[in-house]
Amino acid sequence: MPKQNEPLVTHIYTADPSAHVFEGKLYIYPSHDLDHEMVSNDNGDQYDMEDYHVLSIESLDGPCVDHGEALHVKDVKWAKQQMWAPDAAYKNNTYYLFFPARDHDGIFRIGVATSSSPSGPFKPEPDYIPGSFSIDPAVFIDKDDRAYMYFGGLWGGQLEKWQTGSFVPDAEGPAPDAPALGPRVAELSDDMLTFKEAPKEISIVDEDGNPILAGDEERRYFEGPWMHTYNGKYYLSYSTGSTHYLVYAVGDSPTGPFVFKGKILTPVLGWTTHHSIVEFQGKWYLFYHDSSLSGGADNKRSVKFTELKYNEDGTIQTLDYDKLKG
Repeated sequence: MPKQNEPLVTHIYTADPSAHVFEGKLYIYPSHDLDHEMVSNDNGDQYDMEDYHVLSIESLDGPCVDHGEALHVKDVKWAKQQMWAPDAAYKNNTYYLFFPARDHDGIFRIGVATSSSPSGPFKPEPDYIPGSFSIDPAVFIDKDDRAYMYFGGLWGGQLEKWQTGSFVPDAEGPAPDAPALGPRVAELSDDMLTFKEAPKEISIVDEDGNPILAGDEERRYFEGPWMHTYNGKYYLSYSTGSTHYLVYAVGDSPTGPFVFKGKILTPVLGWTTHHSIVEFQGKWYLFYHDSSLSGGADNKRSVKFTELKYNEDGTIQTLDYDKLKG
């Protein structure tokens, strides 16, 4: 296995890792950055990914395997471009790959593809999930076998444009002193291909129960949601975007509300930060990315991992990126 805090693979650029244990192995579902020069902007046009590769690790002392192309945008009829951060889940003896992409109208939607193998290749459904929008799907299957999708991203992820329930191209976000926009959650149908109900906004509050405000950029939600459980509690973690932190909030229900608790990881090299948290072979790990392999290019990132530790009260010990070896 590659060393902690070093790129999992170096032959391609990878980002936005979603890590899961399937069939006793650790599978990582990243986005695949293209190796070319792009001008960065707040709309995210520099992230022009076209396909997905699946990575796997069988043991802590073994190699990281690239299983090759698992899905390409050309095979997704409804999608035009920008195959951004994906996630995967297993149910119904089937592996599901969930992914965002812009449709032919330039609107981000979320699609799903299926496979009999965790490494793919994946066959896409003919259309995106009805009622889906924005980016960064993360799917969590609870102990009662109910499955939930968390999603949403500001700016290029278009979340601000859906505040009315319909797409408003010129919509702006809330004022700095108003409650921040939360990620969305929707329970998935039993076949994992549709929503059981319309997506709902998740409430993230401070210790006193007050909503995190839009101007509180060190705590407010920006993108990259992830859900995991620890000691019976639900941990919603996410990126703050403009301030480049990975942070988390804790709740008693998979749909919230969630109480903000603190930082997981300080800013990495590169603009974006996006992660997943998984338990593997008795330890907890944070998967993340940075731009170290490319010398700092926003659109050429590399997936890394590091051990994650909890305090006795269930809080997560903050990791200082500058102190991580690699």
